[in-house]
Amino acid sequence: MDVMETLGIDIGGSGIKGAPVDVAKGELTGERLRIPTPVPSKPKAVAEVVAKITENFGWTGQVGVTFPGVVIDGVTRTAANVDREWIGTDARALFTKTTGLPTVVLNDADAAGVAEVAVGSAREQGGVVLMLTFGTGIGSALFVDGRLVPNTELGHLEIRGKDAERRASDHAREEGELSWGKWAGRVEEYLQHVEALFSPSLIVIGGGVSKKADKFLPLVKVRTKVVPATLQNEAGIVGAAMAAAEL
Repeated sequence: MDVMETLGIDIGGSGIKGAPVDVAKGELTGERLRIPTPVPSKPKAVAEVVAKITENFGWTGQVGVTFPGVVIDGVTRTAANVDREWIGTDARALFTKTTGLPTVVLNDADAAGVAEVAVGSAREQGGVVLMLTFGTGIGSALFVDGRLVPNTELGHLEIRGKDAERRASDHAREEGELSWGKWAGRVEEYLQHVEALFSPSLIVIGGGVSKKADKFLPLVKVRTKVVPATLQNEAGIVGAAMAAAEL
């Protein structure tokens, strides 16, 4: 096995995706495998899918796994878009036991941000950088001069009396059958709020919707420069692998 290659697995509210990654280049070295997130998304069921992905690639090295919530020392502390049984679960121990492989676990948006700062849209960007992923919810990763401030979870900031992600996530757009223009207005309102709090030098928009950035980003007007993620929806897999490579 090439020493620069590590397996990254990205757990989302709707799907669990994995692929081997060349961590030096930040590129997938094999075709990505996606398996729908089990319903209900309890720890044991999700861990079995993670093991299935490692087996699919015949993986024997370390594995990086993302989780959609706060992760502190491998323990999942929140669970907004997955089963609440995750709260307080030692995810690192669970995945290590189920896969039989050394595992590192980190917040999904933090992983995506790590990848974008290393090889993507935020490469060599100084100052405060904010990565926001729009999908089932809104994930966030905050960097100061390239260093991660973990577990910011800014999708749960309150806008108009609701969690921001309930108004401005990609899921909210689809569920509300919002036009791109109407949704862009909600995204703009949210970005103005985080801009006022953090005064970032750059905002990177990731998640599944980043593939369609041309449909809404031109309609979003904020002071900060806003760019789509270079790695789009693969950023989480790449960042997970990069975190595992540090093991």
